[in-house]
Amino acid sequence: MAYPSMGEAHRRITDYLNNFSDAVSDQDVASLAQLFSFSSNSPSLLSLADALNFFQDANRLIKQSDKFSQFGEILAPLFRLLQSYRLGNLVDAYHAFEKFANAFIQEFRNWESSWALQALYVIAYEIRVLAERADRELASNGKSPEKLKGAGSFLMKVFGVLAGKGPKRVGALYVTCQLFKIYFKLGTVHLCRSVIRSIETARIFDFEEFPRRDKVTYMYYTGRLEVFNENFPAADHKLSYALTHCNPLREANIRMILKYLIPVKLSLGILPNAWLLEKYNLLEYSNVVQALKRGDLRLLRHALQEHEDRFLRSGVYLVLEKLELQVYQRLVKKIYIIQKQKDPSKAHQLKLEVIVKALKWLEMDMDLDEVECIMTILIYKNLVKGYFAHKSKVVVLSKQDPFPKLNGKPVNS
Repeated sequence: MAYPSMGEAHRRITDYLNNFSDAVSDQDVASLAQLFSFSSNSPSLLSLADALNFFQDANRLIKQSDKFSQFGEILAPLFRLLQSYRLGNLVDAYHAFEKFANAFIQEFRNWESSWALQALYVIAYEIRVLAERADRELASNGKSPEKLKGAGSFLMKVFGVLAGKGPKRVGALYVTCQLFKIYFKLGTVHLCRSVIRSIETARIFDFEEFPRRDKVTYMYYTGRLEVFNENFPAADHKLSYALTHCNPLREANIRMILKYLIPVKLSLGILPNAWLLEKYNLLEYSNVVQALKRGDLRLLRHALQEHEDRFLRSGVYLVLEKLELQVYQRLVKKIYIIQKQKDPSKAHQLKLEVIVKALKWLEMDMDLDEVECIMTILIYKNLVKGYFAHKSKVVVLSKQDPFPKLNGKPVNS
């Protein structure tokens, strides 16, 4: 990196200090937010960092002016942050960022209006991103990664500042979403419960007053939590809300939502169109859908095996694995339709040995006892209406609606 002259370094630092002071006095949140967006690697911030690493006495410039010294506890660690970040010392940068962020929060508390919320959003975002990078640096040096956990603790403090009454509370949902990203990254999703309770039960929050972007993100993460809890109707509601209100131009975000909404819909008996899977590059679900349509257990298991790593990483593998019951139902229904075409009077009587033969044709080697067990479960789960004649090894189907549709209800309801 090329360092500037002493005079040029002095000018860059002074310009930044003036810009900060003017942004605060004019309540110009857009300009203030840009001054904090260090991870954007903007040329102005990089050149400032070079100047700070060359000049080495920026704190004197802060202290010698009443205009700047009142913000010294914010600016001094912010300068150390920029210096360390420019040199690639991410752990040191994170430590400086925490001091800067805590000082800014103290100042933010004193401002009655919510004019600086956008700047606070930038801080909430930047501390999460920097913590992730600092943890990678720690891990590469054989040390315990702990900064992301620290960022979560800081954001809980920010949430507490915003969660009271007044105009600042509209920022609580953005901070909540940043917390969700941290908790999901750390695998500590149980920590989401406390902030969810605060948002969904506190009378001071009107969900519709939050920005659409934050509502979509919130519903996406809480929908994912419902998937993990196997509460599929709630997951369907939340993820469908996120999909409906998502910016249609943000195809990557739509794809992220669909990655969880599709398994939920499948669990409720609702199949997606092939064009949707193609448009959003979710073809890993194609054979799962085909297996459900055909009653092809072999195809379902092959699809799960082929994309096992992807489904496990997403946390939807177990959801998809439980679709086997629907596949069995579809297979039995196909056998019923074929029998009805041959002999309508006996179509409602399904011999277990016929089902065993169909499964063997699909290379699924099962005996009569295993098939009997499966049929018993299908009847119990209300996927098949009828009863089982144990002695004759026959399933006697109801003559009215023997294969009830799920109609948006989960199998285990």
